[in-house]
Amino acid sequence: MKKKAPSSTVNEELHVNLTLHSVPASLIAEFAEKIVKPYYNGNLNVAIQDLIHKTLADEDFVLSHITHIKTTNQPLNQTSNQKGD
Repeated sequence: MKKKAPSSTVNEELHVNLTLHSVPASLIAEFAEKIVKPYYNGNLNVAIQDLIHKTLADEDFVLSHITHIKTTNQPLNQTSNQKGD
């Protein structure tokens, strides 16, 4: 089935300011030192954007490869037609 296009198409991306709450300074410092500084030339903004894009791509990949999602609380060794006593 073909997806419907949104009624109002916007060609420009919406940019928002992002504030991080309750993130330990040590975590940001380690991320900056190990990831941002060597791979993003110190640009924290681009590093966070890239992290978000990669996370969404990973989710799309996982969801496209899932063939079965367990929806009951039964242990894995029980079949779906067995009831726990």
